Amino acid sequence: MARGLHRRRFMTTREQQAVTAIRSAAVPLSGADTDYDALIHRARSAHLVLLGEASHGTHEFYDERAKISQRLIEELGFDAIVVEADWPDAYVVDRYVRDGADQSPERAVRGFKRFPQWMWRNDDVLALVEWLRTRNASYANVEHAGFYGMDLYSLHASIDAVLEYLWRVDPDAARRARERYSCFEHFGDDPQAYGYATSLGAESCEDAVVRQLVELTRTARKSGGYPDPSAVDELFVAEQNARLVKNAERYYRAIFRGRVSSWNLRDTHMADTVDALLTHMGRDGHEAKLVIWAHNSHLGDARATEMGNRGEVNVGQLLRERHGDRVLNVGFTTHAGTVTAAVDWDEPAETKSVVPAMAGSFEWLCHEAAIDRFYLGLQDPVVRRALREPRLERAIGVIYRPETERQSHYFQALVPDQFDAIVHIDVTSAVRPLEEMALQDDEEIPETFPSAL
Repeated sequence: MARGLHRRRFMTTREQQAVTAIRSAAVPLSGADTDYDALIHRARSAHLVLLGEASHGTHEFYDERAKISQRLIEELGFDAIVVEADWPDAYVVDRYVRDGADQSPERAVRGFKRFPQWMWRNDDVLALVEWLRTRNASYANVEHAGFYGMDLYSLHASIDAVLEYLWRVDPDAARRARERYSCFEHFGDDPQAYGYATSLGAESCEDAVVRQLVELTRTARKSGGYPDPSAVDELFVAEQNARLVKNAERYYRAIFRGRVSSWNLRDTHMADTVDALLTHMGRDGHEAKLVIWAHNSHLGDARATEMGNRGEVNVGQLLRERHGDRVLNVGFTTHAGTVTAAVDWDEPAETKSVVPAMAGSFEWLCHEAAIDRFYLGLQDPVVRRALREPRLERAIGVIYRPETERQSHYFQALVPDQFDAIVHIDVTSAVRPLEEMALQDDEEIPETFPSAL
């Protein structure tokens, strides 16, 4: 459909070989129930399936990831979907899909209220949340599939969650926690102000948040734990919130020291959250299995991209290093279409046209294969040989600046080492937000700050 929209040029011999290899190995996607049979077959030996996206605002990426996730849950017994979102916000959704704690999927996603709201407050997420709730309600004797967040921006919300839990189970411990967390009150409600002040020499809250996490963890490990903790799951959630506060405190200080330091802290936290969930869900002896949703930039192995050359690590790299071939890593790409994105931080969501992929890029090669939608396994020897050189790859975050497309949205990557497979949808459409973007909550900084990914 979009073929011919980009500037044409003659292909090199290597590019022609790459296009031929892609076309020969690609499995067309028609919307049939069997579309992802090859992926499901490969996932049988995995306990982590990573599903990326080339933008934070593309309907088809959400929709196709939902289809894959539903099959993984139904056919292979995957335990939960873990997304690039804050832990306390996603936990509201988890409570809804497990026990209907809220009365509608719209209410369940109401916690996702900061920029960029459309990432998790959109039609596609709403449909997935309702599918999870309906599926769980229909299985009385089967472990319910959950929904969790793994990001670390929610410093204040996580503090509130820890305190709320402790007031219920141990008021004395709650008073100690409130005293420790009061350290942040000196800096107002903006974590960036805290990070900036500490960069200028203000005393940090590091000791306080570490002591709080240590106390919560030690008490939980004692025989009997807290008096009548309402559930093991709730105690685990409280510990994760306390751990998030500790890591967020480090992150907000790090963003004033440079991109590499803050990026690595964030992605390490996300990978650690995945591992914590695996351990918690597998405490009954079964092998826990998770589906991970995040941007390609977080899930594609950083060692195969220019990110690695800068010293950055990411979730995909860390999980591969920790779990080896038990990880199946799938990237998603597109050539053209529309996307929901903003022109700058805190600006309203807009439907923006996606510039056709640059000649020579990986997305351009996929476009030239002349298959509208396909799944491509990257372990095929012919495909690997044909793609054994770094190529440009596009990344659109919550901000899209087509006027500086090359500088803002492309990076070098060796795709067969970055992912195990690719889902390519040649022409994509913008995700539909549930409502117009409201004013940003002034308690936290925007999700994905400062990288936009």
